[in-house]
Amino acid sequence: MKHFNLFLLLSFFIIISCSENDNNSSSDGYDRSLLLSNVVNNIMIPAHQNFDNELELFESTVNSFTQERTMSNLETMQDQFIETYKSWQHVEMFNIGYAEEIFYASKMNIYPANITRISQNINSDNVDLDGNSNQFSAQGFPALDYLLYGIAENNTQILDIYSPDNNLTLAYLNLLVSKMVDNTDSVINYWNTNKETFINSTGNTSTSSLNKLANDFVYYYEKGLRANKIGIPAGVWSGQLPQNVEAYYKSDISKILAVEALQASADFFNGIHFGESQTNGEGLYDYLAYLDDTNYSDSSMFLGLQDDIVESFDNSMVKINLLNDNFALQVQTDNMKMLEAYDAIQQGVVRLKTNMLSILGIAVDYYDADGD
Repeated sequence: MKHFNLFLLLSFFIIISCSENDNNSSSDGYDRSLLLSNVVNNIMIPAHQNFDNELELFESTVNSFTQERTMSNLETMQDQFIETYKSWQHVEMFNIGYAEEIFYASKMNIYPANITRISQNINSDNVDLDGNSNQFSAQGFPALDYLLYGIAENNTQILDIYSPDNNLTLAYLNLLVSKMVDNTDSVINYWNTNKETFINSTGNTSTSSLNKLANDFVYYYEKGLRANKIGIPAGVWSGQLPQNVEAYYKSDISKILAVEALQASADFFNGIHFGESQTNGEGLYDYLAYLDDTNYSDSSMFLGLQDDIVESFDNSMVKINLLNDNFALQVQTDNMKMLEAYDAIQQGVVRLKTNMLSILGIAVDYYDADGD
C-alpha cells in the first residue's frame, strides 16, 4: 500500500509538471513552432479571411434582395451562397480556441436542417440562436439552403414566398446571415489577438496547440467528412438517408462541397498555403518525414507513413470524383459507389488516427462511438 501511494504521488507530480510546462519542446527534437506558425499564418487565418470575404459578399446579395425582390437578385444570392459554402469547407476543421467555445462549427453547418424549428423561428417574436443547442440545425448553411432552395418547388414560387406580404421569412434570412457574420468576425478577431500564444505552445500535452490541432483535424476528417458527408447518407450505420446529404435542397453541389473539404484536408496535412500560390510550407507531412529521417520510431509500420496518408487522400479523391454531383441521387441509384468512397476515406482515418497520432505521441481526445 505504501508503494502504491508513492506511485500515485509521483504520478500526480508528473501530471502537474507536464501541465505547467506546456511550452517545452517535444521530446523528439522537432520544432513544432515552425508547423504551428505555417498553419496559423498561411492556412488558418487566410482561410478564415477568405471565408469572411465570401460571407460579406453573400450578405450584400441578401441586402440587395431585401431592397428589391427580383428574380435576378434571387439568383445572384443563390450563386453567392454556393461560393460561400465552398469557402466554408476550408474553415470547418479548425474547431479550436474561441470557435470551440461558441460552438461556431455547430452553428454554421449542422445538417440536416430542422424545418419544423425554422418555421417556428420564422413566426416567433423572439428568436435566440445562441442559448439552445436545438437551434444549431435551424441556422447556418443548412437553414439557408432550405430558405433559398427548399422553401418552394422552383424559383418562381420561392420568389412568391418572399413577396412584400411576407416579411417574416426574409427577416429570418437576414437574421441568420447577420449571426454568421458576427460569429465569423469574433473568431477572426480571436486568432489575430491570440495567434502568437498559440504558436508558442510547442509542448506535448493534452492542452498543447499541436495536440489539440491534430485531434481536431482527425476528428473533422473522421466525423465531418467521412461520416457526415458520406457515411450517414450512404447508410453505413443505419438505413440509407439521402435526405441527410450536405446541402440537401441544392444537393447537386454536395459533391463539390465534399471535394473542397477533402482538398482542404490534404492541403492542411501537407502544409500548403491557402490561396492560389499553393506554396508548400511546414505541415504534418514534414513532421512525419522528420521522424522518418531521424529514425525516431523503431516500428517499420510507420516508415513512409506520410506518403501513405497522401496516397489515402488521392484514393479518396478518385472515389469521390466518380460520384454523381448530387449525393442524394447517388445514394438512391448506386449506393455502392458511395460506400466505396467511404471505405477509401476510412483508410485515411486509420492512418491518421491510429498511426499518425501514435508516432507523434498524441493521445486521441475524443470519444468514438462508431466502432472503428
